[in-house]
Amino acid sequence: MKKVVKYNKLIRDNIPKIIKEAGWKPTIRTLRKDEFLKALKKKVSEEAKELIQAKDKKGIIDEIVDLQELLDTLTLEIKLTKSEIKKQQTIKRKKRGGFEKRLFLVEEEK
Repeated sequence: MKKVVKYNKLIRDNIPKIIKEAGWKPTIRTLRKDEFLKALKKKVSEEAKELIQAKDKKGIIDEIVDLQELLDTLTLEIKLTKSEIKKQQTIKRKKRGGFEKRLFLVEEEK
């Protein structure tokens, strides 16, 4: 009896080869640019959820690596340079601060 597992998700480039080596037959397609951007953003959300669930340093590192790969790809895809990102990061940090003080907002009252 044939077994089929559905994923419908963005994957890394070497995953089809890994699937084949495991004895499975992957069905893949290449996404259009608009589909790719949407899939990248969705994958960032999925990886962020996995980061939240990571229990140890190795798990945290694995998820940070996945998130960084996705952010780097998204950056390239929208033709944004690292210097542009750094500039915007500096502007935002000056305006709103960073996270060095480890502040946690409990509530605000008016």
